Amino acid sequence: MSEQARKTAEALEYLTGFGNEHSSEAVPGALPHGRNSPQRAPLGLYAEQLSGSAFTEPRRHNRRSWLYRIRPSAAHPAFTRAGNGALRTAPFTEAVPDPNRLRWNPLPDPAPGTDFLAGLWTLGGNGDATQRTGMAIHLYAANADMTDRVFSDSDGELLIVPERGGLLLRTELGLLSAGPGEVALIPRGVRFRVELLDGEGGAPARGYVCENYGQPFDLPDLGPIGANGLASARDFRAPVAAYEDVERPTEVVNKFCGNLWTATYDHSPLDVVAWHGTHVPYVYDLRRFNVIGSISHDHPDPSIFTVLTSPSDTPGLAGVDFVVFAPRWLVGEDTFRPPYFHRNVMSEYMGLIEGAYDAKAEGFVPGGGSLHNMMSAHGPDRETFDRASAAELKPQKIDDGLAFMFETRWPITATPQAAGAEHLQRGYDDVWEGLQRHFRA
Repeated sequence: MSEQARKTAEALEYLTGFGNEHSSEAVPGALPHGRNSPQRAPLGLYAEQLSGSAFTEPRRHNRRSWLYRIRPSAAHPAFTRAGNGALRTAPFTEAVPDPNRLRWNPLPDPAPGTDFLAGLWTLGGNGDATQRTGMAIHLYAANADMTDRVFSDSDGELLIVPERGGLLLRTELGLLSAGPGEVALIPRGVRFRVELLDGEGGAPARGYVCENYGQPFDLPDLGPIGANGLASARDFRAPVAAYEDVERPTEVVNKFCGNLWTATYDHSPLDVVAWHGTHVPYVYDLRRFNVIGSISHDHPDPSIFTVLTSPSDTPGLAGVDFVVFAPRWLVGEDTFRPPYFHRNVMSEYMGLIEGAYDAKAEGFVPGGGSLHNMMSAHGPDRETFDRASAAELKPQKIDDGLAFMFETRWPITATPQAAGAEHLQRGYDDVWEGLQRHFRA
């Protein structure tokens, strides 16, 4: 939470383009040309490949980066088990999936000295991390930097959604800055450290994390939309190379098959001087999302708001989608404009970054979230229904909120700590009380 971290974040430069073959060097001449693994890498560096996909996956889906570093990753002591804290991983067998609609207030403030890793708290998920299927939903609350400590996740990639407070993410491939209204994507296995950008004495940083065990997130195909719309690839920003040449003890924490493992290196592993490839972290500003919607009647399905998707083995069926409800115009004629009443074969976790959500008049607050598992009936509360049913249907700008959804193919099993949390709203079902009978034969 230093002034230096804020200055660093403000001065960052980026590469652009989701899925591009990026390349960057922090020192001129560090990146070899014409080959990946020369007999002697430039400047006395070590060449190392980081593979995020199988070697033989189709070129479009292949994720790998070549790193040119001061020391190879192989030079480290043995890892030993560490406590998992409030972090949990699929398969979620401590509880049974719950068909009830659930909603939570924000996480309570953490104890002093809680960094991003220690502040991770698992709400639930599905699948099996050891089989690389499914996903998990975590929240975080942190009030301290990760000092001489880095983290990597062998189980999946991490989509970080800040709700309060900015983050400076120091990764092996360079630095990213993400604040509320932006998201950061850290690929599987990439090491990183989180520093907070708020000043001393400020409110703790807070947000959401989707841990995707399955296929890496990609931009959705546009189909009949055409060549443009939704999230533009060029709006995704990747880091430029930046390295640490630090000779002091550094704790490296690895999440592997659901458990945390730790080792103390005698140097910082964030020592990549140059790199090129496609297995790359990104940051994306959700306000740049190009919303597509109806200009005649009816409310489009929320799939039209998909930012990123993790495909499954069934065409059109996502392991997990990341969906944003960004500022937009509503102009539909003879249309109930808030999201409609719905029962969905997919499971939906919704979070709120700022403002209010147009389907819930109260109770759904920034930092909180709701879970509607597959086929659970949900939709606008009574107050929203009454207001929208009687509203004058003139063009309306929705610009006072920023909500998102993690939508997944399988039921989400809530962890016992989430199902019994003090910040669980016990009266969530009450928001649908008072929806009166209006039938007239």
